[in-house]
Amino acid sequence: MARDSRYDILFEPVKIGPVTAPNRFYQVPHCNVLGHGRPHAEAANRAVKAEGGWGVICTQEVEIHPSSELTPFIEGRLWDDRDIPQHRLMTDGVHEHGALAGIELCYNAFHAPNFYRRIPPMAPSAIPAHGINPIQARAMSKRDIADLRRWYVGAAKRARRAGYDIVYVYAGHDMTVLQHFLKPQYNQRSDEYGGSLENRVRLTKEILLDVKEAVGHECAVAFRFATDELMGADGLQAESEGRDIVAMLAELPDLWDVNISDWGNDSSTARFEPNEGYQEPYTAFVKTLTSKPVVGVGRFTSADAMVSQIRRGVLDLIGAARPSIADPMLPKKIKEGRPENIRECIGCNICVSSDVTAAV
Repeated sequence: MARDSRYDILFEPVKIGPVTAPNRFYQVPHCNVLGHGRPHAEAANRAVKAEGGWGVICTQEVEIHPSSELTPFIEGRLWDDRDIPQHRLMTDGVHEHGALAGIELCYNAFHAPNFYRRIPPMAPSAIPAHGINPIQARAMSKRDIADLRRWYVGAAKRARRAGYDIVYVYAGHDMTVLQHFLKPQYNQRSDEYGGSLENRVRLTKEILLDVKEAVGHECAVAFRFATDELMGADGLQAESEGRDIVAMLAELPDLWDVNISDWGNDSSTARFEPNEGYQEPYTAFVKTLTSKPVVGVGRFTSADAMVSQIRRGVLDLIGAARPSIADPMLPKKIKEGRPENIRECIGCNICVSSDVTAAV
């Protein structure tokens, strides 16, 4: 069957820094309980989505250093050159079908208990680690911050050698050190990395510039940012800070990947967020502040809803995690004029429960 011409806009290429996505379908970073422990399965999982027509395929979280080990097996790892071959499996599989490959580099700080490495976790300030275990994170020194910047640069260069087209700097889901530095309830520093919003943004800006300098001539640099969750020390939401951060960093990344925090809100079930595009009220402002392309999510399964997001100037690329799991062939079905055959994500979150079970 011929594709409905109303959906042609979904198949337009989008330039992202030095690379070009072949269409507007973008599988944002998401976990799949494969990662470091099952690299061949991980590569096959991502390659199937590229075969199904997703123009960009991203990894899950990929740890950049052993001092922030979230899990020993189910997340990605790019600690040193020995990890490059397993990533090549993924990038080769994705490129075989003409898609771009993206990698979500992350440093989880006090979100990572380091059970296996036994290295005390770090945070902007001394603070208990996330979770139920009695672990204390130590405050990062200036030397630790310099090390973090160096680890990001090293991981970004390894990502480029592994064949990735898009390299992420990640500040979202209340899980990563960069978001922790942004939030005053975690960042109680009195030096140039704490206090004012400009100071709290400083490390994120430095790492964005570091990564751009390291790989920006070959790879696009994406910034994944939760626009909504920046809480003041008094517990009240600082509604303007998300907008202010976007304005401060507007032209630095090649791509803005925007969502809401924490993970439970970003992956809300259909019971609480029944409508497609439910994140739009929190993220639509981003395109008004930057000339760079923007990708966002909202459990999109309807081609009409996707087209609406683009035509109204909300998003440039249609992001998906759960819909790409429910139907890896979703873009292909729209392209072939078979949108009625899409296996729609119903927001049941059985995929999320499986990920959490595997992590236990």
